[in-house]
Amino acid sequence: MKREQIMLKTINDVKAFVNSVAKYDFDVDLLSGRYAVDAKSIMGIFSLDLSKAITMEIHSDDCQNFLNEIKPFIVK
Repeated sequence: MKREQIMLKTINDVKAFVNSVAKYDFDVDLLSGRYAVDAKSIMGIFSLDLSKAITMEIHSDDCQNFLNEIKPFIVK
């Protein structure tokens, strides 16, 4: 499992992020406070507080292509 912090600032960011996640067959969760949602769920993501960074949990060890694809959303 791998963890990263991400920021989704606009509706288009959320759509692009969900489209990227949907291409992969491993699970990705987004955690904000005590809430956890499936990263493939647009409605779930919009239920989170998008004004601050969100913790992303990737349930795979082979996720480098995915991380490269979502690089613009990863907070350094």
